[in-house]
Amino acid sequence: MIARRLLLALAASLPALSMPALAADGGVLVFGGNRATGLEVVKSLVAKGDKVTVFVRPTSDIAALKDLGVATVAGDALNVEDVNKAFASGKFRAVVSSLGGRRGEPRPDYEGTKNIADAAKAAGVSRMVIVTAIGTGDSVKAVSEQTLKVLGPVYAEKVRGEDYVKASGLTYTIIRPGGLRNDPPTGNGMLTEDITVGGDINRSDLGRITADAIDDAKTFNKVYSAVDKNMIASAPMVPRQELAPRNP
Repeated sequence: MIARRLLLALAASLPALSMPALAADGGVLVFGGNRATGLEVVKSLVAKGDKVTVFVRPTSDIAALKDLGVATVAGDALNVEDVNKAFASGKFRAVVSSLGGRRGEPRPDYEGTKNIADAAKAAGVSRMVIVTAIGTGDSVKAVSEQTLKVLGPVYAEKVRGEDYVKASGLTYTIIRPGGLRNDPPTGNGMLTEDITVGGDINRSDLGRITADAIDDAKTFNKVYSAVDKNMIASAPMVPRQELAPRNP
């Protein structure tokens, strides 16, 4: 804890970075943390000794979260009041969002992300990490034309969400994973600022590097692609089952 305080105090004091002071204490609030990538983030945070609260839908299966001993707050990320209540439920130093949509339902990539960013600022939580996807924004060249035809509308909403966070004044990190696998961790997951990189990554590895980014000053106000260094694609990514519109 002392090391974390020193790191965040140093990062916040650097004028060249123009960053607000970050909270040295408090837990982490995770949106989209009951399954898939979000659950892997929660597992990694718990392993690090963090106090974690997960925002879930009222109908979500939270058995895995109960097993991990984390707190939950039920609500809808598209409902401003619900999101504000989540931030009021505890003391948080950071928020992580891995929100995604389900087929046939309104996507939260922009509206949900906007609500989270606004609520974080109002609650004095200045650190935000979001998980989007390779193909968003300037990483579009890393995916194929076929992928863009399938996921173009999804990418468009993710771009709006990313842009809102970047302009929010929060100290952000945006992580864009490639194709997502559910295999055991390899330990080879990596973050890169190379916008042309495509490939796959295991959710378990993505969860770890996302959790690690929260207090890593080197990642502040940066956008990364996330892939496994041994699964980098040699050509633009094409759509697979794992890339269909769903939670990250």
